[in-house]
Amino acid sequence: MNVYDSEQIECILKPLGYRRTQRLERADLIIVNTCSIRAKAEQKAFSFIGRLVDLKQSNPHLMIAMGGCVAQQEKEKIFKRMPHVDLVFGTHAIFRLPQLILRFQKDRCRQIDTDQSQVILDNEFIPTTIPKKEISAFVTIMRGCDNYCTYCIVPYVRGREASRTPHKIIAEIENLISHGIKEITLLGQNVNSYGRKERMISFSRLLALINEIKGLERIRFTTSHPKDLGTDLMAAFTSLDKLCHHIHLPVQSGSDRILNRMNRNYTLKHYIEKVNQLRDLCPDIAITSDIIVGFPGESDSDFQQTMDLIAQVRYHSLFAFKYSDRPYAPATKFSVKIPEEIKNKRLQAVLNLQKCITKEKHNALIGTTQQVLVEGYSKRSDDCVENQLNDNRKDNLSMFQWTGRTSANLIVNFVASENYCNDRMTITGRVVNVLIKKAMAHSISGRMLNSDQIEDGLKGDNWYAA
Repeated sequence: MNVYDSEQIECILKPLGYRRTQRLERADLIIVNTCSIRAKAEQKAFSFIGRLVDLKQSNPHLMIAMGGCVAQQEKEKIFKRMPHVDLVFGTHAIFRLPQLILRFQKDRCRQIDTDQSQVILDNEFIPTTIPKKEISAFVTIMRGCDNYCTYCIVPYVRGREASRTPHKIIAEIENLISHGIKEITLLGQNVNSYGRKERMISFSRLLALINEIKGLERIRFTTSHPKDLGTDLMAAFTSLDKLCHHIHLPVQSGSDRILNRMNRNYTLKHYIEKVNQLRDLCPDIAITSDIIVGFPGESDSDFQQTMDLIAQVRYHSLFAFKYSDRPYAPATKFSVKIPEEIKNKRLQAVLNLQKCITKEKHNALIGTTQQVLVEGYSKRSDDCVENQLNDNRKDNLSMFQWTGRTSANLIVNFVASENYCNDRMTITGRVVNVLIKKAMAHSISGRMLNSDQIEDGLKGDNWYAA
């Protein structure tokens, strides 16, 4: 969501003449778009802004702005903590940023806007300019959250749930497609409750409408709350051909006692039933999740139940975090805080278990043919390919790698025949078949098949795993 917000900020400021620069010392305006979901992210934001003091002193005309969740959370206190900050704007004030800048330029007086609205206005989202190399983009369909999990700050800094109208979402997607985008990811704190408060169409119906848009190859979304995951959305994974077979379904804990303290509003039994239903309907679906270790009062038994859940569900991947107190969140006042050393051990145990499961899942793909949406050259090959092509040298180009993702959101690096290396756009944005030859911790690799090779692709190769 922060990536999407940053893209919006960049586009909103273009009419004022601002353009992105990679060199801080050349900037007239530095905007720090912050996240406060975890204490570490907030600390990093303040640390970065603190290092801007020297730039401000050497360039008194430099404007420094702080936006996002930390800005919404801290408000006026930021000016006291960071006197060199000129502008503070909250999560609902992005589209008002140009006015804040103009007022500051006129009066040279600090500006702050952290007002929140219960509805989404039409001018809060504008079409973004997509770099030519990009084939994927984010689209926000709703903001805020009404769940009030006891560890979470989101409802306090992002506000209550509010959904965008379907026609605005579709118009934005159609604009992205006209600029070459092939895959979109729909964003919301809880997409399952899209449109419910406004009595608009359901999320599954919105997906069906988006599925009909011509030129779009793939649809993804994040995040789903388990308590609101209904059979209509589950069925969409089989009825909508463009919907990727991947769902991020955060569980947070495998203990009913901890889930209750977290105010998650589902039990472990309920969660596992949802997982089983998804896999019955869509056997190849990739399920990923979030885990919080060290929540206040988490016993050894509670943690073991989480480990048991991971072993039972066998996620494709996990995002695991140590609990940290966040302002406004009720869990801040909960007793029995878990020592840092125990949180560290539990986090490492989760990561080690998931690493083994992920490796097994990746190894199981060796010898299979995967459909990959091509994103371009792999990072390792990008500079080398460009240098050789610029020098009009084509030696060993066929050894360079392309990269893309499967429907399950797994990174695939692959080689193609030499004729595909002369032009980045030859297969970028296309869905190609890749025969998997190798499995790594975070990706898989192989070689691209031509249409006449797909059936015979498994013959005569020696497969190996990392």
